[in-house]
Amino acid sequence: SYSVTGVQTCALPISAIDKIIIPIRDMYANPLASQDLVDDAVFDVASWLEDEAGIIFGELEGAAFISGNVPTRPRGILAYDTVANASWAWGKIGHIATGVSGDWASTNKADKLIDLQGALKAQYQPGAVFLTNSAALTAIRQFKTDYGYIWQPSLQAGIPSTLLGKPVMIDDNMPAIAANSLSVAYGDFKRAYAIRDRQGIKVLRDPYSTKGFVEFYTTKRVGGGVRNFEAFKVLKFAAS
Repeated sequence: SYSVTGVQTCALPISAIDKIIIPIRDMYANPLASQDLVDDAVFDVASWLEDEAGIIFGELEGAAFISGNVPTRPRGILAYDTVANASWAWGKIGHIATGVSGDWASTNKADKLIDLQGALKAQYQPGAVFLTNSAALTAIRQFKTDYGYIWQPSLQAGIPSTLLGKPVMIDDNMPAIAANSLSVAYGDFKRAYAIRDRQGIKVLRDPYSTKGFVEFYTTKRVGGGVRNFEAFKVLKFAAS
């Protein structure tokens, strides 16, 4: 507590702040082009190789952001320990089980998606979206209640389709439905996950190391990891 001009006031609470470490990792490629190609091509070979490397880097990043679990890559959203949501604790991901190993429940299939949505705290609901793969979404699109289908297609360009009133994002890096798979997630991923992307793609042109060829040493530095463990939940295709 402290006093101001003789008036005693209550102590101000100070919230604990956890330090989250998200290491930066290096990605690199070293494509070669013959000197003749570089000299004779009617297009910018270096720019083309940079674009191609960027596509490959993007694919690798996308997979790592979902399931990366090795020290040299970003750590994915599904690479952390999960626990039944009723027993959730910081540092773990809360899950809702479908009740059936590797499958949806035989009846009232939509109920578990409703449970998944309801497991997220209110402060994360405004920015929350569903995240799943194409095959799982194909099944989900067929779920309905007494009021109709829970998936609603978008009829306007730029507006996403919705599931239970929330946008649906498709990422085929999400695992296929199988025993104990985490094939559907729901949450505010802008608050849940941090991506550290440093300086974009850099290209070092080397015409000396390999005679007759030009090496385009291409690098990118990126990191990723969960920064808020309560900002999203996952659906686990398991009995419990």
